[in-house]
Amino acid sequence: MPMLRMAMYSKNVALYCAPTADDRDTWLASMQHVALEGRCFVLTACQFLRKKDFPETVRVSLGDSPDAVLMRGGSAIISPLGKVLAGPYFDDETILTASLDLNDIGRGKFDFDVAGHYSRPDVFQLVVNEAPAHPVVTKGSERLGSIEGRASIGEASVKRRNS
Repeated sequence: MPMLRMAMYSKNVALYCAPTADDRDTWLASMQHVALEGRCFVLTACQFLRKKDFPETVRVSLGDSPDAVLMRGGSAIISPLGKVLAGPYFDDETILTASLDLNDIGRGKFDFDVAGHYSRPDVFQLVVNEAPAHPVVTKGSERLGSIEGRASIGEASVKRRNS
């Protein structure tokens, strides 16, 4: 989601958290790209699951053995210059730790700042609407019209009070 990342970079995100269900080897390269692009630390977490972690009533088609690995993990911690500081770990459950030097962020942005001196707002601009919104809007029903009408009336009375 590149546009979402750009919005986060413009807020000077220092720790970019990227939970995932992607345990493929290619995920690490994607996270290194995000760290380099945003000059931020990336903490990516993927669960490690075996069949025995599920109740027996749950059908699992990825293996019959209780020790069958269904998701192999691969969590990692990456520096703003793309260096892997911890992980990826695929063999079992684990807790990853790393010492982070937050000055690495500024050092990294010295040569590339995607939302700063490299952003070219004269050519490109991302507009982000952070106002609360409903995740589902149904159009074409009479009921929606009445809800919209009430919202418009409510908005008008708020505008009058603020005037």
